[in-house]
Amino acid sequence: MALSGEQWTISYSRWEAVIASVGGGVRLFSYDDKSFIDGYEDEELAPGSAGHVLAPWPGRIDEGEYEFGGSTHRLPWNEPATRTSMHGLVGWLRWKAVDVSDSAVSLECSLPAQPGYPFPLQLRTRWSVGPGGLRAAHYVSNVGATPCPFGLGVHPYLRLPVSTPDNWKLTVPAKTELTVNERNIPTGTTEARFQTATRLGETQLDTSFGDLQRDSDGYARAVLTSDDDSEEVSLWADSSFKWLHVYTSDTLEGDRKRRSVAVEPMSCPPNAMRTGTDLATLAPGELWSGIWGITPRR
Repeated sequence: MALSGEQWTISYSRWEAVIASVGGGVRLFSYDDKSFIDGYEDEELAPGSAGHVLAPWPGRIDEGEYEFGGSTHRLPWNEPATRTSMHGLVGWLRWKAVDVSDSAVSLECSLPAQPGYPFPLQLRTRWSVGPGGLRAAHYVSNVGATPCPFGLGVHPYLRLPVSTPDNWKLTVPAKTELTVNERNIPTGTTEARFQTATRLGETQLDTSFGDLQRDSDGYARAVLTSDDDSEEVSLWADSSFKWLHVYTSDTLEGDRKRRSVAVEPMSCPPNAMRTGTDLATLAPGELWSGIWGITPRR
C-alpha cells in the first residue's frame, strides 16, 4: 500500500480530486488537468501536512500544555524547535471509506482517548466535486462521557497554473490578524493586511486572520489571482470556520519552498487550547460540523 494509504479518485465533468486515507485529506485537485493545489505523490509523506485534516486542534499549542475541566493536560511536542504540539492528532491516522460514489467519498476516523487528550471523538468528512469545484463537509461527535475541547482546521496548499507566488495577488476578507512571537505563538492582534487584492511580492506569511467578513451566502472567501488576472482560485468557508491561516510555504524544503500558498480554514486560532479563543466545548453526544471548498475561476 502507498505511504499515503488507500486512494479514492472522485470526478465530475472536468473536475478531479484524489483523496488519501492517511490524514483523511485531499492529495490532488485539478480542472482540465490544471492543478489548483500543490499535491504530492502517493508514495510520499504529505509535505507540511498538505491536505490533512487538523483536529482536535489546528495550529500550535504553546509548550503542549493546556487546562480543561479542572485538569492540566500535557501533549508531546511534534515541533521541538518551537516547543509546541502542532496540528492535532488525526493527521497521520488512517481514515476508512464508508460511502463512495463517482463524485464523492465519505471517510471516517475514530480518535481514541489518550494521554494529553483523554477525549474520544468520531470524525467524518465527505469530500465531493461538482460544478463549484471541491467541497468538504466535516462532522465530529464527542463519543465520550465528559465534555471535551475541540477545534478543526484543514491544510490545503493553493496554487495557480501560471507564474509564481511572488507575482500572485492575495485577498483575505479579514479585519484583524494575529501577531506572534519568535516561536509563532500568538501575542495579540493588529489590523489585517490583504483586505483588498495585494501582490504578495516577497512577503512571508505564517499568519492567522480573524474577524472574517462574509458574502451574502454566509461564506468567507480568500482569493489568489495571477498577476495578469488570467487565473484565480478561491477558498471559501462557512461560519463554523472563524479563522483563515495563510502560510507562504517559505520553510518547506527543496522545490516546494515558496511554490504555493496554504490557505487553511480553521474553527479557532493557534493556541486556542490555552487561550480558549473560539474553542468549542462539545458535550457528550454533541455534533460539530463545518463546510468549506475550493473554487477555481473557469
